[in-house]
Amino acid sequence: MSMSLRVVVPPHPLIGHWLTLLRDAQTPPALFATGMAELGRWLTYEALRDWLPHQRVTVQTPLASSEGTVVDASVPVLVVPMLRGGLGLWQGGQTVLPVATVAHVAVQPTGSGDLFWAIDALPAVIASRVGVLVYAPEIGDGRDLIAVLQRLQQRGVEGQRLRVISTLAARPGLSAIAEAFPDLTVYCACIDAELDPAGRLSPGIGDVVLRLFGNLGGAA
Repeated sequence: MSMSLRVVVPPHPLIGHWLTLLRDAQTPPALFATGMAELGRWLTYEALRDWLPHQRVTVQTPLASSEGTVVDASVPVLVVPMLRGGLGLWQGGQTVLPVATVAHVAVQPTGSGDLFWAIDALPAVIASRVGVLVYAPEIGDGRDLIAVLQRLQQRGVEGQRLRVISTLAARPGLSAIAEAFPDLTVYCACIDAELDPAGRLSPGIGDVVLRLFGNLGGAA
């Protein structure tokens, strides 16, 4: 794996707690959804720690003036949830970024093994000052995420203004992503070593869409 790819697994006990709940096959759907949202919230918090633009200001307290920092609202953030599983993470992420612009995408495998773009709500033009956060439910072989990253790259989005948030990432997928996007930063709760013969993360958390939405699940 290219060492240029930055994969951050924050050592926060609450991230470990909610991941363990997601791994448990006995976790009911409502609690699973809560766990996804909580992971999305905490991972978003970590991803923004050294990334969200801010500026120095002076305010007047009841007693005296004081210097501090505020988020620079002039620098917009575009959030890209990968449907449908990415919605579970973004539900928590939006509590941290309530004013972000959202553009949904859905990339599905076809019977022949190719990828099909079911939904592409990405803006035709993404300004150079816009920071972009992609919410991927999990990173398996990485093909669907790479397709999204390539489409963003075509719009000039790459490098330090792009970050990915995911529940889990498999080493094979990270290796593939590192080859195509070596300067990317990924935030996830854990790295699983392998994929099973069916291409699923092992031990993983199971079918994210099925566990979130039941039998009506479509694209992951």
